[in-house]
Amino acid sequence: MGDTGKSVKDLTVKELKDIIYATVKETLEDEVEDYIALRSKEYVQSIREAREDYKSGNVKKFDGHRKNIYE
Repeated sequence: MGDTGKSVKDLTVKELKDIIYATVKETLEDEVEDYIALRSKEYVQSIREAREDYKSGNVKKFDGHRKNIYE
């Protein structure tokens, strides 16, 4: 949901319900994705390997190549 520029006191009950519903739905979807991903042994192993690579300095740096995905 985009920023409407309204404060909470200016929202209708329906608008507030819609915002709460969308927020809860998005959060639950994220949690379900995390749950499914973490049940995958291959996924969890890849996280372990990536953390070990990071700790040992076995990473590539991309300085100067960042892109703001929110623009």
